[in-house]
Amino acid sequence: MTVLLVAEKPSAARNMAKALGGMSGCFRGTDYEIVALRGHLYEFAEPHEQVDASLVEKYKSWSVDNLPWNPADIQWKRKPSTRSGIGEILRTLSAKAKTASEIVCATDVDPTGEGGLLFAEPLVELGITPLKLTRMYFTDEAESSIQKAFAQRKEIIGGINQFDEYKKALTRSRFDWLTQQFTRVATTTAAQRAVLRQGRLKSAMLLLVGEQLKAYNEYVKKPFFQNRFRDQNGVVYTNPEEPVFDMASQVPQQYHASAVVVDAKTDKTTAPPGLLDLAGLSSRLSSKGVKADAILATYQKMYEDQVVSYPRTEDKNITTEQFNQMLPFVDKIAMAIGVDTALLIHRVARKTHVKDSGAHGANRPGPKVPTSLDEIGQKYGPTGKFIYEELARSFLAMFAEDYLYQLQTGHLQDYPSFKGRVSVPKSLGWKRVFFEDKSDNDDEGTGKGLGTNADPFVFEGANKRPEHPSMKWLMKQLDKRDVGTGATRTSTYAEITKAQSATNKYPLMVENRGKLTLTEFGQMGYRLLPGTCIGDLGVTEHVYQQMREVADGKKSIDEVIGVVAAWVTQDIETMKHNAQIMRDELGLTEQITQKERYEGDWIPQGRVVKFSREWSGYRFTDDECKAMLRGEKITITAISAKKKAAGAIDPTFVCRGLLEEQEYQGRKYVGFKVIGFGTVDANGDQLPPKMWCNHTFTPDQIKKLAAGQKVFADDFVNKKGKTFAATVHFGTEAGREGQQDKRIIPEFG
Repeated sequence: MTVLLVAEKPSAARNMAKALGGMSGCFRGTDYEIVALRGHLYEFAEPHEQVDASLVEKYKSWSVDNLPWNPADIQWKRKPSTRSGIGEILRTLSAKAKTASEIVCATDVDPTGEGGLLFAEPLVELGITPLKLTRMYFTDEAESSIQKAFAQRKEIIGGINQFDEYKKALTRSRFDWLTQQFTRVATTTAAQRAVLRQGRLKSAMLLLVGEQLKAYNEYVKKPFFQNRFRDQNGVVYTNPEEPVFDMASQVPQQYHASAVVVDAKTDKTTAPPGLLDLAGLSSRLSSKGVKADAILATYQKMYEDQVVSYPRTEDKNITTEQFNQMLPFVDKIAMAIGVDTALLIHRVARKTHVKDSGAHGANRPGPKVPTSLDEIGQKYGPTGKFIYEELARSFLAMFAEDYLYQLQTGHLQDYPSFKGRVSVPKSLGWKRVFFEDKSDNDDEGTGKGLGTNADPFVFEGANKRPEHPSMKWLMKQLDKRDVGTGATRTSTYAEITKAQSATNKYPLMVENRGKLTLTEFGQMGYRLLPGTCIGDLGVTEHVYQQMREVADGKKSIDEVIGVVAAWVTQDIETMKHNAQIMRDELGLTEQITQKERYEGDWIPQGRVVKFSREWSGYRFTDDECKAMLRGEKITITAISAKKKAAGAIDPTFVCRGLLEEQEYQGRKYVGFKVIGFGTVDANGDQLPPKMWCNHTFTPDQIKKLAAGQKVFADDFVNKKGKTFAATVHFGTEAGREGQQDKRIIPEFG
């Protein structure tokens, strides 16, 4: 009997094999075998696939009349991923699990329990109940970490359904699955023929950026004028009690030059900034034009090669063990990115950066150190070089000395109420290693120090314009409000800023070198959010707290997800109200009206369905609706919107069709489907049309056409309005294989 290690992905399995001695074998007296997953092997089925047959149409519908969903209706069915190769992975896992005495969860250790969910899903769906379940806890994929985690496997007591990570992540995944209702509410109430995606993190980002853009665009400059002093070194002296005026001419000229009195000169230090998380890294690189999705993809490859640390960490510090592991690599990392090793003289752990708490540790370089950035670039491209240099400089900064500066404060001899201050750098320390953005600098400014004399001047100021929203700004706001983790912020940001394409028809935001604006769909979505539950920035914090309580056994999953129905009910009314305001502000008209629907028993499928009574300008009669429910074909005369717009004399066309299940933009529905054009006789034979190219055929011509004969006319009119002559017949066109319908075919010359 063997111990079966279940890794999250093939690259992780390879690293485990390298650490333990192969994909199977014996490590320190324990027989083992390694299998690899490939991310999520299962996914939740579609809403209508989760319920009894009597509820299928309700859960297919996007109408708010069919919302909210009742969680008790949901069967929480999963289906295997449609990605290639998944079936073989499942068969391998199932076969090897039968001979294993112990199955080990060797997936990544995530703060949200995602690794536990990846591991548990296939076990639950395949009905695998091992004799013993254990968990490997490792901080990275270095050999020593894997060996230690294997030796110190911890048993999962109570079976897979009691696995705390699985319970935590399952809560979040079911909660998020239910929030797709908010997308249906937003899309339906907006009535703009666009799918407006709403979700926990998406809505938070949309609301924050929308509000900030509004403040930025509505900014009105309000200048003010005030007496101040400035010395020969540029230091400004102010008096908080000095009156402010609306115009420069109103400011009284009542002061003369004065000597400066130095009050204090105090040496101060600033420690290096905290280590980066994935959101912080992405924010810094966005100003260089690097997209979030490129960072995610490249970072993952670098992590699998142990060039950088685990990406999806929530830690902001590293442990003592992690510090000691990386200490021997400091000089090598510095040389790879061109940092002078003489600056790195602080080789002891800083309490601000090294704490014995956390799991993976903050984002940092890995144990595989390149010889240069060019080596990184050759393997991972320009994005890889950007990632490595930023992480390396952030990491090395804690080995440099503190930034040392002298804070000088003083006042004017003749006007003591006017005071000035300036910081004078004495030693840049870590600032020579890690370059801060100007907006991150909290010092009082730098200079030569206080001058000796100051002259009065009229200062012109203004209310500060709100900052234009950017990726960096957004990530700071999310971090301040504790919304999401660094990794989820980055991945969600990448999703909503992805360029419009066939697979992403409704992007919410546009990023241009880090700066953010809303797309037309983002503008709609933002205006639907005020006052909604899904737009509440506290939703994610609420969900994460509930996840922890489920993991600790204090709450059940059903208790946690039960709140969604009430939120949906409330948001339907709120979004209906907001939608009217949205359309008024954006100058939009309601494009989607509630079409008349017919309901009945669809006999061929054995279920009750609803379908639209209108199709291309034609309204089905009661008899036609009943005939379609019986599975019969009907013939109708519809209106071609294209011909009507072009000013055709007769924009109608005859077609035949029946009721079928169809799909449009990922949404399945039951409706009329065309199977052929033109009318048919009692025998089912297709009849010629009465008109073609504005020429009305005579009864005799129609008879000849029906018999397969040719007719001539010289008053046909083409799309450009020009008259032409031609001989035509009624038949199938050569070269159109598989065509069943006959058509008028012209012969020229």
